[in-house]
Amino acid sequence: MRALVTGGAGFIGSHLCDALIERGWAAVAVDNFITGKRENVAHLEGDERFTLVACDIEDAPRVACDLVFHLASPASPVGYGRHPLETLRANSQGTWAALDIARANGAKFLLASTSEVYGDPLEHPQSERYFGNVDPVGPRACYDEGKRFAEALTMSFASAHGLDARIVRIFNCYGPRNDIDDGRMVPTFAGQALRGEPLTVHGDGAQTRSLCYVDDLVDGLLAAMLTAGTAGRVYNLGQPREHSVLEFAQMIVGIASSRSAIVHLPPRPGDIERRKPDVRRAEAELGWKAHRSLEHGLDRTIAWYRAQIAVPEPAERGRVPTT
Repeated sequence: MRALVTGGAGFIGSHLCDALIERGWAAVAVDNFITGKRENVAHLEGDERFTLVACDIEDAPRVACDLVFHLASPASPVGYGRHPLETLRANSQGTWAALDIARANGAKFLLASTSEVYGDPLEHPQSERYFGNVDPVGPRACYDEGKRFAEALTMSFASAHGLDARIVRIFNCYGPRNDIDDGRMVPTFAGQALRGEPLTVHGDGAQTRSLCYVDDLVDGLLAAMLTAGTAGRVYNLGQPREHSVLEFAQMIVGIASSRSAIVHLPPRPGDIERRKPDVRRAEAELGWKAHRSLEHGLDRTIAWYRAQIAVPEPAERGRVPTT
């Protein structure tokens, strides 16, 4: 079995490549390193089953493959904020190119979409049947609308060409290799806590998130791709346990054994008030659910950040406050 992973040197893509290699398959990672990092897959480059191709997905060689996982796109507020046109291109022309590769090979295709297609939701929790509440010209539009177009294109390819394709909508995911400066909540709070800086909570911190550890997410991607009967289906993948942003800040301070204070800044334009996936379809059809605990994931993630920024391990570890 050979898989093509676009965005394969990114946060999630690199973990997916790990999982494919661990299963004895071959993986070809394509990445232009706009937000991905070569060091994320450096440990795989000596393995004959792994190939890294440094280029835009539109310029990728038409490699022979059985599976195409399309993850290529900036996915963080900092990433798509700095690269809005590249984000739109990755999700339009890039998706078309990835679909063409899958069609040429008769390969199965998976689009990694996002919970951001739901916008600032009027439905809670968000199910796959919800159409969303998205601002097409707002500060997140390049990503939100880029992914919505990618979804429409994927389903149109499936209908027009009989392509075996499915879509997964990824909710908030965290873990090692998530760039500490990419603007997402966990890396931002972890970096601030480890450096002894105040944790900056935008607004009152009552907005909610549901965090899924990256290993669980990768298990879900594989289940969606490989489970029979998933062609033409859309699946939410995420952890449905919901906490406030302020609670997450307090947890991270505790796990990092930090003395950082928590300070409040003005709300960010376009910030989502509530985010929680309805994952009943994935549970029923894929037999999948996120099972790793928040403490497990945050502990390993903060340990990884600690090593990255060379902060010594504290003499006595903090504990996660109960909520």
